Amino acid sequence: MFDSPHPARVVALPGTGSDADFARRAFGPASAARGLDFVAVEPDPRRVVASCRAALDAAADSGPVLVAGISLGAAIALEWAAEHPRRVVGVVAALPAWTGPDTAACPATLSAAATAAQLRVDGLDTVIDRMRASSPRWLADALTQSWRAQWPELPRALEEAADYKWPDAELLSAFELPLAVVTAVDDPVHPRAAAEEWAALAPRAHLYRITLDELGADPAILGHTGIGAFA
Repeated sequence: MFDSPHPARVVALPGTGSDADFARRAFGPASAARGLDFVAVEPDPRRVVASCRAALDAAADSGPVLVAGISLGAAIALEWAAEHPRRVVGVVAALPAWTGPDTAACPATLSAAATAAQLRVDGLDTVIDRMRASSPRWLADALTQSWRAQWPELPRALEEAADYKWPDAELLSAFELPLAVVTAVDDPVHPRAAAEEWAALAPRAHLYRITLDELGADPAILGHTGIGAFA
């Protein structure tokens, strides 16, 4: 458990193609249980990274925040926190997907690019049907909701995610804030090795392990695990 100041609020960032509802379900219950003010960010699919960073800027105006992000949201959280260390008490990085700018073999990058291409050719309904046929029910339901809400800008959002350069080893090694890294050990899109690398590189990091079945049964496990490290 980290010894850190009490945050003014918890700010939660969803992953690629996801929405504030899933971020709220992941981190809201743990925040409420600890009496922490909470905000879940709804990314603008036309400018995903910029809109998340703007939301962090606004949230931190009332005092230092605890930033919790999933996948792409974890990377945005880490980079923003590194640039604004006095506005942050710590970071929860759930399901990081990669380390470094060379993402040619990154499963999350390849998935986002392929889905964007399919959406432009086949349309939303066909791609949703395809996704639902190959995904667990909990994930399919969450993505169906967020994808429909982000349409017709969804391909642009996925392409932005596919082009994103993940935090490199140098940034992680210099990251002095408390960092709780949460990995789903059986997640092929967010490899356990990436989370292990983040935790090994960052000086004040701890690694926590869950499974996809646990995440599917209750997304709040991300918050209870990650935010639980701070309070």
